Amino acid sequence: MTDRELEEVGDKIIRVIKTIYDPEIPVDIYELGLIYDVFVSEENNAKILMTLTSPNCPVAESLPREVEDKVKTLKEIDNCEVEITFDPTWTSEMMSEEAKLELGML
Repeated sequence: MTDRELEEVGDKIIRVIKTIYDPEIPVDIYELGLIYDVFVSEENNAKILMTLTSPNCPVAESLPREVEDKVKTLKEIDNCEVEITFDPTWTSEMMSEEAKLELGML
């Protein structure tokens, strides 16, 4: 894939991720700032670096699996791996302006 094609696949992945919502907050996980990075390889594999709102998050197991499953539905992606990190620790400052507005924080 060319750099442009990799970028387009990355954009598609982000659009898919924006359909996934935190069950406790009515905002998608991308706008919440839970997605730290999206990598796409020339071998059609994706790796998502993400965090959770807290280590004790009730969806700590199911949310990363949902991200993997939905990203793998893209025809351009053969495999997807989600890596959870707590470095840096998530804070509300990581939310987009849109998410803050939605939650009445602006």
